[in-house]
Amino acid sequence: MARHGHGGAHGRHGGFGGFGGGDDENLTRGRKFSSDELQLLLLALLEQQPSHGYELIKALQSRSNGFYSPSPGMVYPALTYLEELGRISVSEEGKRKCYALTAAGRDYLEQNREQVEWMMARLQHIARKMNSIRRALTGEMPPPDDAAGSWIPELTRARGELKQALMRTANVDEDEQRRIAAILRQACEQILGDTG
Repeated sequence: MARHGHGGAHGRHGGFGGFGGGDDENLTRGRKFSSDELQLLLLALLEQQPSHGYELIKALQSRSNGFYSPSPGMVYPALTYLEELGRISVSEEGKRKCYALTAAGRDYLEQNREQVEWMMARLQHIARKMNSIRRALTGEMPPPDDAAGSWIPELTRARGELKQALMRTANVDEDEQRRIAAILRQACEQILGDTG
């Protein structure tokens, strides 16, 4: 069954550079989601409604504003594997298969809810970035009420400063790494305190 890429994603948050923060520069390199992550995304979509495979591909493409469109060669083996695990059921509708979430799939989704929410938020972020890129290429100005669609300059600058600071500490000892990790964890807790 390993051919379907199920490597056990428990506790691992990969995809866009890891849970909680991949660099935007890595968005176009290689596979956008691992097989395990794709399976979770498919389960999350099926939680909303039963769907055909093609509809699931289109839903992922739509949520990312065209950036993430997994091939049928990725999606259908993942769906087959999820069916083998009992996490989804399949019914025939003419020549097409309709996939639905099972109780086991719902349980698995709940066990991985934090990762699913992060991946969905990441897709939403990518969709906003794709909108910004399209507007920049066409010279279109963002609508005045589109403040939520992009980051203010201060936040963008702060992110860049953080990246620079982390790059400058690449060769520090383990004690200093622990100190930096504690600062970053505390910052994350403060940032997510009102929204998480």
